[in-house]
Amino acid sequence: MNTDLDNVIAAISDPTRRAIIGRLARGPARISDIAAPFPMSLTGVCKHVRVLERAGLVRRTREGRENTLELSAEPLREVARWILQYEGFWNTRLDRLEQFFTSKQEK
Repeated sequence: MNTDLDNVIAAISDPTRRAIIGRLARGPARISDIAAPFPMSLTGVCKHVRVLERAGLVRRTREGRENTLELSAEPLREVARWILQYEGFWNTRLDRLEQFFTSKQEK
């Protein structure tokens, strides 16, 4: 696995960061609006946002004192591609399991 993919997987491993991504999937938002539903300080949310930024999942724009965040979903596509490499493996395993249970029912 490459470092970029490692950073993205590490970033999405946290439920707070996944919730931030979910919110940003609906459209850009001010960081204060992103922080509102979380039971932590704005500083705590900003730390999560920085992790997402380092992973390339979030872009920040500043206008004066206002920070707006926007989702950059391309790194998630890379994670999906990596995961899909194993789809054949799991399909084969599930097919074998189905055959096992079918043969048990026939006996």
